[in-house]
Amino acid sequence: MMKAIAINGSPRMKKGNTAMILDSFLKGMKEAGATTELFYTMQLKIKPCTCGKMYCWNEEPGKCCIKDDMELLYPKLREVDILILATPVYIPLPSKMQNVINRLCPLVNPVLELKQGRTRARFHKNVKIGRIVLVSTCGWWEIENFKTVKRIAKELAKDVNVEFAGAVLRPHASQMRKKGELTKDGETVLEAVKIAGYELVKKGSMSNETLEIISRHLISEKLWHKQND
Repeated sequence: MMKAIAINGSPRMKKGNTAMILDSFLKGMKEAGATTELFYTMQLKIKPCTCGKMYCWNEEPGKCCIKDDMELLYPKLREVDILILATPVYIPLPSKMQNVINRLCPLVNPVLELKQGRTRARFHKNVKIGRIVLVSTCGWWEIENFKTVKRIAKELAKDVNVEFAGAVLRPHASQMRKKGELTKDGETVLEAVKIAGYELVKKGSMSNETLEIISRHLISEKLWHKQND
């Protein structure tokens, strides 16, 4: 059975737009037969990486010298097939989400290789993660607002030699609700998000058509700017 772990980096946790999108995505994965586990960075005590000597590579490969809640995540991360990074767009990431990404280093085998002109590594053999997925929301109108966050997730996957399985992106996510209630457009988006999760498990990838429905504009750029002036 396919296993996935999702890490939601939104400071708003369950109340945020990221949670709204992620919940539908995980629902689709479960309907396809996957098991999922969800963590919120705001509920975890995870310190920044402060070991300039790369203890997890040079002293005790695979072991982090910092004792905090990453010790709870490491064994779970080693056992899953898919890692889902869920985050709103900040500049570029919420700080706690950045801490989690930095602290993945002990999972990486300190044996480097040159691949297509870039230095890369791999996860340790006892780490089963084969795919990394990005689920992200933003308040701004443009889909281009996700470029940096998407690049971070994609580069992480390349750095550890696993598949970047795609990005579920929802710009101007607040337009999915009106007076706190989900709109018809919002319902359509969430249904497509659930389909994307289902596709990922059943087909191994998410279709471009599904991802385009998720990311489609719900309001004109002119009207969005007028509302936000």
